[in-house]
Amino acid sequence: MENNNNENRMICSHCGAIIAEDDDFETINGQIVCSDCVERDTTTCDRCGAVIWIDDSYGDDDTTLCSHCYHNHYTRCSCCDVLLHEDDAYHLDGYDYCRDCYDEEVDKNRSIHDYSYKPEPIFYGDDSARYFGVELEIDGAGKDSNNADELLKVANSDGNSEHIYIKGDGSLDDGMELVTHPMSLEYHKQFQWEDIMKKAIYLGYRSHQTSTCGLHVHVNRSCLGDTQEEQELVIGHILLFIEQHWTELLKFSRRSEYSINRWAARYGYEKTGREILEKAKKGNNGRYAAVNLMNYSTVEFRIFRGTLKYNTLIAALELVDAICNVALNMSEDEIANQSWSDFVQTITEQELITYLKERRLYVNELIENEEDL
Repeated sequence: MENNNNENRMICSHCGAIIAEDDDFETINGQIVCSDCVERDTTTCDRCGAVIWIDDSYGDDDTTLCSHCYHNHYTRCSCCDVLLHEDDAYHLDGYDYCRDCYDEEVDKNRSIHDYSYKPEPIFYGDDSARYFGVELEIDGAGKDSNNADELLKVANSDGNSEHIYIKGDGSLDDGMELVTHPMSLEYHKQFQWEDIMKKAIYLGYRSHQTSTCGLHVHVNRSCLGDTQEEQELVIGHILLFIEQHWTELLKFSRRSEYSINRWAARYGYEKTGREILEKAKKGNNGRYAAVNLMNYSTVEFRIFRGTLKYNTLIAALELVDAICNVALNMSEDEIANQSWSDFVQTITEQELITYLKERRLYVNELIENEEDL
């Protein structure tokens, strides 16, 4: 009688060897592979951990990637072919570049850069763990290199440091966007913001008094926690705070409901910060969200209307700082039960207190409000 034991034995789909019952094996793409072939002919994707064939691996000598991770999260420099994470790529005219090749492609002496321009960040404020990057849109006096030179001269007055750079922005009618390198809150307060704003007004620009301009504040994710899990917990708290006090924050922002829905839409209230975060991750608003989470290393607060008034700018930075402190130091239940009045009573920064009074957001105390430009 014929022995059918061979029918029950496992065969390595790669080399054809018989795998004994007590031998180790792996399943790769639904196929059984013996341990010898796994050790000799496979590797592991550095991003997702999937076991793949060495011949099917992407990446370079330092980074191994499966096809899915490479095509969805990585690209290569169009000039030198170096491997780049999508967040580290510089884009110009439909091509991806590494930083060095991008700098060679772009005229570095040009005052107004393309919207995709993204230089290596320079951090100002040595003792800070939290940094704020400001994007301030100004409109009405032209996307003009001479005007840009005037503003850069004021902002980078010491001649040795680049504090801001200027980009074009298609959402503006006849203006440009001032972008700072990351600065601590105290560094922003001592920075030449008043002089920059006075120069912009003198040149004919406006920000608040337009229908196009916003003030966006980036905060480094690293200050919100040491791990991604810790950071996402705090970001959930931030989103819960935003939804909890949406009415007050809309008033603070100086935006109309139409404007905020177009440029900085809310995600919508849920019972927990985690639920709001999960909704945010679906990305239905794209980057046009009150809190934009699409940036790799920062969280972007987009709710504020543009301004050329110093106190208003500093108050916005101080508010973002205060929200981050709440998110870091309070539990979700404490945030959910904190009233706006309770929140503003914790504020000690004078610029923010003054602005809250101007907007009737500080225990209904009103003071005379200077015109916002």
